[in-house]
Amino acid sequence: MSKIMKLIGFILLFCCLAGVLRAQAPVNPQELPKQPVIGKNDTIKTYMTVLDGELVPWIVTREIRIVDTRIFASQADRDKFNRLRYNVLKVIPYARFAGNRYAQLQRDLAVTVDKKKQKELVKACEVQIKDLFKREIENLTISQGEILIKLINRETGNTSYEMAKELKGGLHAFMYQSVARIFGHNLKETYDPEEERDIESILQSAGYYASRN
Repeated sequence: MSKIMKLIGFILLFCCLAGVLRAQAPVNPQELPKQPVIGKNDTIKTYMTVLDGELVPWIVTREIRIVDTRIFASQADRDKFNRLRYNVLKVIPYARFAGNRYAQLQRDLAVTVDKKKQKELVKACEVQIKDLFKREIENLTISQGEILIKLINRETGNTSYEMAKELKGGLHAFMYQSVARIFGHNLKETYDPEEERDIESILQSAGYYASRN
């Protein structure tokens, strides 16, 4: 048994010595990565990496999106998509405004403990939304209104019904929902990017990524 232990110890010692000798072995200059040629104007320091035996600088670039060209089966399909694109780009600024305003309200309420001040903040948000509605949104078509309701959910993570309930209470939210139903809308509408691939594609191609992500 002792002979076996000595043999194992000898093998381990040999492995350690081999590692040390290998670490101390002279390095072949031909195995070193080729150093880049530095000119007189090369003054910017950057990280390097070895690629195929050469030192290559790291260069960070902005994201590049590669998209395919859409082919339509018919002119009717092309016209339908163009109408959708027009409607989406028309209402997305309103949804983005609602999302940003709602996020600001949540931040303000989070740092305000005074109940009276909180009510004032909610009222100010409501006034701004109503002003936007009177100036712009009330003239939207039914299709545009439906898209807007979905995009509000995309931007805020909440449905229009949930936001109305939070800001005005359950009774007002129910009344708003009842009125919306008359015009063919549903304030509880949610947005699923998988189901709304055309809308999501239009938004991302225009640079409108969900602000809550």
